[in-house]
Amino acid sequence: MTTNHPRFLLALLACALLGHTAAAQVSTQKSLNLEGAQEVITAAEAEARRSGGTAVIAVVDAGGNLMALQRLDGTFDAGANISVGKARTAVQFKKPTKFFEDIIKNGRTAMVTVDFTPLQGGVPIVYQGEVIGGVGVSGAANAQRDEEVAMAGANAISDGPKTSTTQPKVEFFDKQTVDAAFAKGSVLFDGSDGRNYMVHASRREGPGQVEIHTKDADVIYVLGGTADFITGGTIESPREVAANEIRGASISGGDERHLSKGDVIIVPHGVPHWFKQVDAPFTYYVVKVR
Repeated sequence: MTTNHPRFLLALLACALLGHTAAAQVSTQKSLNLEGAQEVITAAEAEARRSGGTAVIAVVDAGGNLMALQRLDGTFDAGANISVGKARTAVQFKKPTKFFEDIIKNGRTAMVTVDFTPLQGGVPIVYQGEVIGGVGVSGAANAQRDEEVAMAGANAISDGPKTSTTQPKVEFFDKQTVDAAFAKGSVLFDGSDGRNYMVHASRREGPGQVEIHTKDADVIYVLGGTADFITGGTIESPREVAANEIRGASISGGDERHLSKGDVIIVPHGVPHWFKQVDAPFTYYVVKVR
């Protein structure tokens, strides 16, 4: 029998075609391993601790299977299930979960009948153009921070865009609002959207208590009036009045400065400070940075 027999050649061709077809039906898929999942958790946790320090972070593989979960102290219990749901939704649909939350907000309420988690805070992990997993976050300061924390985790692996799908809101206060705030002394911006700073329009008519902010630094800019201001030393009769806030009657020792219009002073967190004497009205901006 010769090798150039028509039936033999046809058999060889068929085998070649079958082999080619089998190879074409199998693709190589990149996958997230446990080490990568831990990198996502580490990066997301670092971002969460920049503001508030609460969050549950869940990482799933490309099939939606849970690989790692981290619940930071103080985060509500239900956050674990919610974060896993967000991560799985991001993987299943290959989109950030905010996409679905926005669709529902815009009127397509029928989407709520689908078995998924349409809450902002889940993003796919993309590597070399492939979705290899997802990360979901719940329990951060707010929904936007959920997404920002998740994005920080995804970016530890992802070679895709390095920015969140949302941008922080620009805050503006017109002259009338600012004047009204200083007339009574009030908070202009409270940092409730997760940003690590606040702006106070402060006013004093007299001396106050000694203050210690264990997490916030105060950047003070004097607009009007004068005051004798003491920093450092030892607080007398300290008491905790709120989380991370300590008050006292006076300071022993410390450095005294006379503050007047145009002065700026920065008081780091943990340093006692006291407006010992005030010539009213004493008005000043305080930017609190955490």
